Amino acid sequence: MVRERAGHLTGAGKSFAVVIGRFNELVSSRLLSGAVDCLVRHDVAEKDIHVYWVPGTFEIPQVAKRAAATGVDAVICLGALIRGETAHFDILANQVVRDTSSVALDAGKPVAFGVIAAETQEQALERAGSKAGNKGWQAALSALEMANLWKDLKK
Repeated sequence: MVRERAGHLTGAGKSFAVVIGRFNELVSSRLLSGAVDCLVRHDVAEKDIHVYWVPGTFEIPQVAKRAAATGVDAVICLGALIRGETAHFDILANQVVRDTSSVALDAGKPVAFGVIAAETQEQALERAGSKAGNKGWQAALSALEMANLWKDLKK
């Protein structure tokens, strides 16, 4: 018989670090609101949500790595990259994904990725709570599920 396991969506008794880039704060603050709303609605106590603001998306993996070592059950990475007129966007987007992925593999706990890469501010805002839902909420939901699955895998 096949034995399947999946993480539950309850956050009671769990703690989370949210690492968020301040650059493009109009978007990132909405991502944070969505993430916190998701966690609280899934029974995470507000005192168990630790928010770390960093200057931009480049700094997210650095702080995510340190936050993971604080004893939280999962880390949620949030931020917004909006394409400009130079190659900086592409370089930064690729590096942030690569570095956050490395943190996720090395952290010994779940790391959820909620960094938006958009062509325009309008597209980013759509992904931060309007037409396309809220990627902060979705990253928090992923962190909840993974934190519970992680606990199950330790048994």
